[in-house]
Amino acid sequence: MNLKVIRLAGFFGMVAPFFGFAMVALSIIFSPWFSFTRNALSDLGAEGLGSVIFNSGLPMAGAISMMFSTGLFEMAEKSLTGMVGAALHLAASLFLVGIGVANINVEPYHLYVSVGFFVSMPLASAVVGLFNYRNRMRFYALLGWGTTVLAAGVWLLPWSSAALPEALAALFFSVWQILLGYWMYTRPDEKLVE
Repeated sequence: MNLKVIRLAGFFGMVAPFFGFAMVALSIIFSPWFSFTRNALSDLGAEGLGSVIFNSGLPMAGAISMMFSTGLFEMAEKSLTGMVGAALHLAASLFLVGIGVANINVEPYHLYVSVGFFVSMPLASAVVGLFNYRNRMRFYALLGWGTTVLAAGVWLLPWSSAALPEALAALFFSVWQILLGYWMYTRPDEKLVE
C-alpha cells in the first residue's frame, strides 16, 4: 500500500462533503424561491444563477470524492470486499457528478442518476464497513453500518418533500466519509489496517 496515496485520498475525502454542501448552500442563497418543505434539492438545478452553482458544484464535489475512492481501492489491495466497497463509492461519486450534468431538466436521466446516488451511497458505506470489520477496525465498521441504516432509513419516514431526506441522507454519508478520510489522512505508519 502506498501511504502517500492513502493520506492524499483521505484529505480529499474530508474536503468533498464540505465543498458539496457549500455549493448547495450557495445555490439556495441565490434561489429565494426554494423551500425544504416543497422542493427537491435537484430543483435548484432548474434555472437562474443558483442552477449554475448547483449544476457545476455537484460535479466538482463528485470529482473530489472520486479521489477518496482511489484511497479506498489502495487500502483494499487484494480484498474483494474492500474492492467492491471502493467501487460502490466510486459509483456514488459518479452519480453525484451525473446529478449536476443531467440536471432536473434532463428527464428521465436525472431520475436515474439521483436514484443511483441515493442507492449506491448506503451500499458503499455498508460494504466498506464490512471490510473495516474484517480488518478489526470496529469503530469504522459500526460507523459505516450506522450510516447505511440512517441514510436508507430516512426514506421510510413521511416527508412533505424530497429535499429533507436527500439532505439528511447526504449528511449521514458525509460524516462517515469525513471521519474515515480523517483516519486515512492521519495514519501514522505503513500499517493501514489494524
